[in-house]
Amino acid sequence: MDTWIWILIVIVALLAGVALGFYIARRYMMKYLQDNPPINEEMLRIMMMQMGQKPSQKKINQMMAQMNKASTKPGKPAKK
Repeated sequence: MDTWIWILIVIVALLAGVALGFYIARRYMMKYLQDNPPINEEMLRIMMMQMGQKPSQKKINQMMAQMNKASTKPGKPAKK
């Protein structure tokens, strides 16, 4: 009987550790991406210049809006 209790405790502890680890990792990554966005207007401007395009502010705003729209999930309002 004692063996089954230990097996159950180990399984519950393992599941709790996985769930807690996932939650902490997700929260860390969300904070990291919020503090360090993957691309901003300056990076977009540099990439357009490297591709041989002359970046106007209108083009940059359009591309940023498209990327923000693509990154938000349907049904959820965008965070500001």
